[in-house]
Amino acid sequence: MQQLLTIGFYVALAAVAVVLIIGIANLARRDGNQVSRSNKLMRMRVIFQAIAIAFLVLIGIASGAINFGS
Repeated sequence: MQQLLTIGFYVALAAVAVVLIIGIANLARRDGNQVSRSNKLMRMRVIFQAIAIAFLVLIGIASGAINFGS
C-alpha cells in the first residue's frame, strides 16, 4: 500500500514539473490565446500540487508518522 502511494506521489510530482515547464515555455509565446493558456496551466499546476500533498499525507498516515487518534 505504501509503495503504491509513493509511486502515486512521484507521478504527481512529475506531472507538476511537466506542467510547470510547459507554463514557462508558454510565457515565451505571444499569441491571442497565451493568457488563457497560462491560466489553465496555472490551475492544472495547483491541482497537481494538491494531489501531491494529499499523497504525502496518505504516505504519512500509512507509515504511522501521522496519527489522528490517541
